[in-house]
Amino acid sequence: MENKYKSVIDEAVIKLYERYPELDDRYGETGRKKCYEDNIHHFNYLESAADVGESKVFSDYALWLNSVLVSRGMKSDHLIDNFKCIMESLEEHKVEKGEAFKLYLKQAIESIQFADKENIPTT
Repeated sequence: MENKYKSVIDEAVIKLYERYPELDDRYGETGRKKCYEDNIHHFNYLESAADVGESKVFSDYALWLNSVLVSRGMKSDHLIDNFKCIMESLEEHKVEKGEAFKLYLKQAIESIQFADKENIPTT
């Protein structure tokens, strides 16, 4: 999996850290590596969702992950922007299932935003 999406993930991590330079100050190189690993997990769930043709698989994962990250001091915006960076990278790197992945990412973003707006617990 890692090699299959490496260029997309590399670019998404770079984009995210350009948008949030404070992440480097707070988490350093260890944070970048963790972000890369998290993106591998995102793609695992994106592939699972695509395999069964069900965006809810990824949205449920995203809501759970967001609750974990927020409990550790991150903001929903960081995950949302990470997903947007992945979507942008998918635009630039044609990958199999890329269109489905972008749709699932968009729907997950909407789910997180709705949960935040409605103050719905995501755990």
